[in-house]
Amino acid sequence: MRTLIVDDERLARNELKRLLEPYTRIDIVGEAANAEEALVMIEELQPELLFLDIQMPGKNGFELLSSIEGKSPEVIFTTAYDEYAIKAFEFNALDYLLKPIDSERLKDTIHRIEENQAQPETPTQTHERAEKVLGENDQVFVKDGEKCWFVKLGKIRLFESMGNYVRLHFDDQKPLVLKSLNNLEERLEPNTYFRANRKHIINLHWIEKIEPWFSGGLLVTLQGGDKIEISRRQAIRFKELMSL
Repeated sequence: MRTLIVDDERLARNELKRLLEPYTRIDIVGEAANAEEALVMIEELQPELLFLDIQMPGKNGFELLSSIEGKSPEVIFTTAYDEYAIKAFEFNALDYLLKPIDSERLKDTIHRIEENQAQPETPTQTHERAEKVLGENDQVFVKDGEKCWFVKLGKIRLFESMGNYVRLHFDDQKPLVLKSLNNLEERLEPNTYFRANRKHIINLHWIEKIEPWFSGGLLVTLQGGDKIEISRRQAIRFKELMSL
């Protein structure tokens, strides 16, 4: 893809170019330090993909996109701030990468772009992509009332069923999302996220201690102090999963 990097920080542009070197299908045709330069380059170079910073002197990244006449390139936002995530996806962004950009996260993004380019998607494939299994390196939107987060899934240590909602436990935050635990279980990578019982899914990487519990069950203590019972039936699966 013909690619333009737009970022007011020269070091950030150089680092992104370095990270993109292994991806031969990404053809960097230019770089711009602000929206004004970018608009001229977009008109002249007709890039298919923008790596776009949001906060820049003059017009920001959103204002740049609003100024493009005709068909806009695909966009991957790159920014040090997560508060713009909701608005970024209102612009149909392919992805939203937080600086400093993680090479594995970038790899996942480029891989998805290459897969999409390989062949047109049928409606069924579009649905399947939307419902892809999520692993610890994926980032997800969480919105609870007026608060929004863009959180790496690996930081979420516990999913707790609360009726028609699920409470997410990460850092010192505990927002609610309108999802069923069963629906989330289908989306989460099973080697990392384990259904402990009817009410809880735990992130196995956050387990600090395991103790025998009543009726053949187990009691796990997560980093941070959460204590979750693994039911007897699930304890059998847990031992199979975690044993050599």
